[in-house]
Amino acid sequence: MPQTHLFDISGTSIVMTGGTGVLGRAIVHALVNHGAKVALICRDLEKAKTQIKELGTTSGRCAAFQADVLDRKALESAAGEVQKQFGNIDVLINGAGGNNPKATTTPELSFFDLDQQALKFVSDVNFLGTVIPSQVFGAGMAQRKEGIILNISSLSGFKPLTRVGAYSAAKAAVSNFTQWLAVHMAKEYSPRIRVNAIAPGFFLTEQNRFLLTDRKTGELSPRGKTIIEHTPMARFGEPDELVGAVLWLLSPASNFVTGIVVPIDGGFSAFSGV
Repeated sequence: MPQTHLFDISGTSIVMTGGTGVLGRAIVHALVNHGAKVALICRDLEKAKTQIKELGTTSGRCAAFQADVLDRKALESAAGEVQKQFGNIDVLINGAGGNNPKATTTPELSFFDLDQQALKFVSDVNFLGTVIPSQVFGAGMAQRKEGIILNISSLSGFKPLTRVGAYSAAKAAVSNFTQWLAVHMAKEYSPRIRVNAIAPGFFLTEQNRFLLTDRKTGELSPRGKTIIEHTPMARFGEPDELVGAVLWLLSPASNFVTGIVVPIDGGFSAFSGV
């Protein structure tokens, strides 16, 4: 293959969950701008439709379909609609996830008092929210014997972060599942089905902005300062800086890559603190 085509994803049909968040939006916009067709699976259709309008003339290659990642029947229905509009699904990006304040320790909320339902929500939306879509959309890949699944894990899946024990454990499960599914798909169905993950480090998002910065002044919080001190590149990431790794893992450039979790963290995971 000519090297100019190594990162070509034009014409690829991609399903993405969690595509309306800060990081997801950057990925979706890049995929569409590189010629892919993207189906957003989301709970909030209006939010997704607004995002699609922002794509302008390229919006014909992007559409929204309503489903909850924990509702298998709704996902199966959405899969049928996606196939009618975009044909066979080449790629699944599992981007849905999140945390819950009631599952996060604070000076006022100890580990021993964390809400059970909040813990279950964090576990379910991150882990099962990756597994169930992989079952629904991966089945067609297994039948056709080719496809790509890209999961979005987290730096906290490598090193558990203080306060967010449930989230860290759930993302560690996503990373582990990525490796398991990569082997399972390759050995049981086809080595042309690849499963990988990216693990973003610290980016300012809707969920963590006011954990890392002061709401009133915009200055770094004590937690934010600690993170920057332990990030060799000495800054937070920009959402667009996820795009290069995503394009690599979805393109022919990574044809011999499966079962890996790529940290995108400015060196945080490599730094010992000394």
